[in-house]
This record gives sequence, structure tokens and C-alpha cells, in this order.
Amino acid sequence: MRLFLVAIVAAALQAAAPAALPTDLARSLEQYNRATVQNDVATLSTLMADDYLLVNSDASVQDKASCLADFRAPGFKIDPYVVEQPVYKVHGNTALTAWAMRLGWTQSGQRQSRRLRIAHYWVKRGGRWQIEFTQLTRMPD
Repeated sequence: MRLFLVAIVAAALQAAAPAALPTDLARSLEQYNRATVQNDVATLSTLMADDYLLVNSDASVQDKASCLADFRAPGFKIDPYVVEQPVYKVHGNTALTAWAMRLGWTQSGQRQSRRLRIAHYWVKRGGRWQIEFTQLTRMPD
């Protein structure tokens, strides 16, 4: 019975969290978060627009190819993260999804971790949502 109640609560929380988002955008956002921690370059590639830009928390800028190259690098791995303080705004075929998180990752044999706020600008084209722009901003610990 306890497992059943836990499953119901988990389903309710999952259903409630993206309620402000259209179903197809919520699905794309979920795919993005899963693909990020699984190094699923194929899925990330379809979710990023061809002219995608990422502004990192150190103010460096990466295009789609550069960003995807990081995920292909041997030993690169982003840790699972928890979405905190989500912000969702949808205006027709554009949307903003943002949240705070503790991001941990391994790159070039070094562990990194920092508190960040992430914001994605999404555009719906040809019936599918893609991220055009991402901004990462450091937050104090």
C-alpha cells in the first residue's frame, strides 16, 4: 500500500510541475534534462536549434557544435540535478524555461560543482520545440 501511495504522490508531483507548459514542451524539457545527464548527443542535437548559443557561467559562448562536442568528450559527465525554483513562461511559439540547481560534472578528469540558474529560450518550428539560447548564471553558494 505504501508503494502505491508513493507512486500516486510522485505522479501527482510530476503532473503538477509542468502544468504551466504545453504537453509537447513539457515532454521536450523532460527529454532535454534526461539527455543532459545521459550524454545523449542525438537527442540533444534534435532539441537544439541549428543556430543554438550557450552563454556559460564564465561568460564564454558556445555554439551547437561546440556544446555537443563537450558531451562527446571522453570522461565528460553531468551529474543528475534537481530543478529548483522553476519559472515557465509561454507566449505562442516561444517559451522561457528556467530554474536554479546545483550542477556537478566531470570534465578532463576534474570534478566541478557550482550553484547555477539556467534559462532556456525555446522556439516551436515545424511542430517541435527547440532550444535556441541558454544562459547559465552563477549563484552564491
